[in-house]
Amino acid sequence: MQFIANGLTTVETKDLFDFLSSYVKQEEVERIVIGKPMQLDGNPSENFARVENFVGRWRKSHPAIPIVYYDERFTSVLAHRAILESGVKKKTRRENKGLADEISATIILQDYMNSKK
Repeated sequence: MQFIANGLTTVETKDLFDFLSSYVKQEEVERIVIGKPMQLDGNPSENFARVENFVGRWRKSHPAIPIVYYDERFTSVLAHRAILESGVKKKTRRENKGLADEISATIILQDYMNSKK
């Protein structure tokens, strides 16, 4: 069996915890994969502290659903490239700011699943 990652939706950071909490009540979720913001040299980026806070909060609130990190380096570049190559018009790209984030998240999840084969 082969799995294919699929994006859900883009959610404001301030709403993410509540969104995921609601989602895991409605859907069977084995684990959550979250991008680990890294610098090119492999050290965590300045955004990592914010991600760590979220992960710590999640683990306290939802210990039955593990959350794992996966390196997110270059996913934004790949997402923007995919958007351009798919022919998405400039106006649509401007209006849909979350599109690159959704595609980046999908790339992170697909890479994670591929690494576990």
